Amino acid sequence: MIDWSRVDELVDEIGPEDFGEVAELFLVEVESAVCLLESSEGNPIVTEEQMHFLKGASLNLGFALLAQICLKGEKAAAEGNPEAVSAAQVRTIFEESRDQFQKGLPERLAA
Repeated sequence: MIDWSRVDELVDEIGPEDFGEVAELFLVEVESAVCLLESSEGNPIVTEEQMHFLKGASLNLGFALLAQICLKGEKAAAEGNPEAVSAAQVRTIFEESRDQFQKGLPERLAA
């Protein structure tokens, strides 16, 4: 669900003291994108755009499973099938990933 090697790489790059801010901003931006996805469900243009954003943001911070489902949703929306991956699926995976991330992050920052 979480690519911890990517998280560790980012912590090394930006430092543990600044990583918390980056992670918090990521979570806020992803929450906003998921809300937009939910409010415009069925709109192929918005779905494709938000899935694309979520995929990239998720890959950047190591949310591997979320990135995979968003890639699938992005492709499906581009092909005219925005319902292939529901906003509810994205929300569930995001929340599960976020919880796992927040649980495992303290030990990453302490190392």
